[in-house]
Amino acid sequence: MLTESAKQYAEKSAMFGDLRATDPELYEILCNFAFGEVLSERPLEDRTRHLAVLAALIGSQARELFSEEVTAALAYGVKPAEIREVIYQSFAYLGAGRALPFVGLANACFIRAGIALPLEGGATVNYPDRTKAGEDKQVEIFGGGMRGFASRGGKTGHVNAWLSANCFGDYYTRKYLSDKDREMVTFCYLLSQGGCEPQLTSHAAANLKIGNDEQFLISVVSNCLPYVGYPRSLNALACVENAVKSLS
Repeated sequence: MLTESAKQYAEKSAMFGDLRATDPELYEILCNFAFGEVLSERPLEDRTRHLAVLAALIGSQARELFSEEVTAALAYGVKPAEIREVIYQSFAYLGAGRALPFVGLANACFIRAGIALPLEGGATVNYPDRTKAGEDKQVEIFGGGMRGFASRGGKTGHVNAWLSANCFGDYYTRKYLSDKDREMVTFCYLLSQGGCEPQLTSHAAANLKIGNDEQFLISVVSNCLPYVGYPRSLNALACVENAVKSLS
């Protein structure tokens, strides 16, 4: 049977609903763990939890469950534009080949919910200004050592310039998500992909620098664990620990 807290969340979110009739035992295991134990042991504010889970599902390419999570996020008051920003920013960390399908999945959920498309725009910088704006954002998040990053790098300097202009200038400067939100969802893209431990450690440190502290990151990993599994979650926790040590 479902615990009361798991039952309430499962009914409101409608997550894993297809399993209720066909695989009731698995449905109970998943709901009691993800919606009972996890939320009791490592609670997060609703909006934060849904942004994290959305990012983790994109990173792990979980398309069917992502659609369910979009509907759940809307039910819990996450704004469509916030959901869109989680998807848009994933293009920088997963590439268009893996990120693009999630645009269509979210749009289909929005249409079913009666939300008109396109959503209001989120850009805050013009194309010619994006490199400087992106580098400014890198400095805000990573520190003064990032000043001049776009013009460094030797043979691969063009990639540095792209990171400033595209990754940070095109995406991080957009509206609707704060720097803390954006670094948190980046952390979730990386932890859920696996094999990105150097970048995951770097972004764990960036999270810590801007105020997403160690306990917060442990809670984020814990809330993503039911969706991405133990191996990637344990790797992420190790990266958080390494980041904490590097800053101490």
